[in-house]
Amino acid sequence: MHGFGWILGIEDTCVYPHAGARMQPLDEFELTEHNRRWRDDLKMARDLGADSIRYGAQWPLVHTRPGRFEWGRLEERFDFAVNDLGLQVIADLVHYGTPTWLSGSFADPDYPQVVADYAGSFAARFAGLVDAVTPLNEPVTTASFCGLRGVWPPALTGWRGWTAVTLGIARGIQSSIVAVRDANPHAQIVHVEASAIYEADTEALSEHARHLESIGMLPTDLLTGRVTPQHDEYAWLIENGASAAELDDLVRNAATFDYLGVNYYPDLTPRTLTETGGAVEQHATNQWTKGLVDSVRGFIRRYESPVIVTETSIEGSDRVRGDWVDGSIDAVRRLAAGGADVRGYTWWPMFDFIDWSYASGGRNVEEFQVEDRVVAARTSETSSKTPFLRRMGLVRLEEQVDGSLSRVPTAAAERFALQAKNSTPSGAAMEGH
Repeated sequence: MHGFGWILGIEDTCVYPHAGARMQPLDEFELTEHNRRWRDDLKMARDLGADSIRYGAQWPLVHTRPGRFEWGRLEERFDFAVNDLGLQVIADLVHYGTPTWLSGSFADPDYPQVVADYAGSFAARFAGLVDAVTPLNEPVTTASFCGLRGVWPPALTGWRGWTAVTLGIARGIQSSIVAVRDANPHAQIVHVEASAIYEADTEALSEHARHLESIGMLPTDLLTGRVTPQHDEYAWLIENGASAAELDDLVRNAATFDYLGVNYYPDLTPRTLTETGGAVEQHATNQWTKGLVDSVRGFIRRYESPVIVTETSIEGSDRVRGDWVDGSIDAVRRLAAGGADVRGYTWWPMFDFIDWSYASGGRNVEEFQVEDRVVAARTSETSSKTPFLRRMGLVRLEEQVDGSLSRVPTAAAERFALQAKNSTPSGAAMEGH
């Protein structure tokens, strides 16, 4: 990666359920018609001023059975992106889903070795074409959906389920990093995690908010070997099913990464805890750029790593999105000018995507409430995708009479392109190959 990276991402969540699950396949490339329009979509990223693209490898579809990989579709797309368009690809190897033949998903005892085999095979296959690799997107979000709340495979619940999934993920990332670097010595590891910002509306909930923020850092603490008996959450992990031997093993195999990717959404990431009828609820609370600045600084302080803003956007009108383009990039510019080692900025997603509730028959699958957001009724009774479209892209998806989804660039897209052309943050440089 050369200079400061202007990056666009195409929402690539790829979760295929096991038999009997309460969901249909959640394949954003298919739902947004990217599989049909990928050439035009990649050209659009280039034309909007991006020099790099975060792009999903769709593990459930590539790793068809143990030891068998089908790379053809990725080879065609990566070759076009890199050699025809001049984009750098940051490959997103795992985005919430695992192959359906891996029965225990992230909690399967074979998961760390299976995902390492996949990551190493990917790195060997695409060395020189795709050298920037994210082993797994957002461990803490994966653990919430797959281990705490039972939404996606392996559909575990409770903090013991969260712990089982998180330990598997941490071991898997460690083994994947080793496999990638063994296969491609020039590889750059971009570890991507969601920001965790919690506040409480009463003093009684303040410790709970602190604990949730600490849990938000646990996956990265685990994979970097920081969870020793002196760690604040060591005893908590033991109480929730981790063994001392497992934690010791993670310390012995501590991983390093080249860049730390920080994901932050101003209207979704910051949460305020409230108590209603004895139940604690999380309410998304917009902190605008303050939350972004605090997140980036906090990650740099904790892990002493160069940072890339790997996801940010906001849901709302074209005007709101345009304001966030300017506000967030200005915040990154100020961070860099103040000495923060920020190497890139990503708007995610480049175009609108389909809400995850679509695959669950309209059932809300989020863990938080969003204030002051009016959402059209979402129901499985209609084949229309319009009620499920999340208006977070620089480019709007508009459903046509025949059901297809057209791409309509917004004023926010123009503002991103202008920023990418004219305003590289000072003090930021992205080394690479």
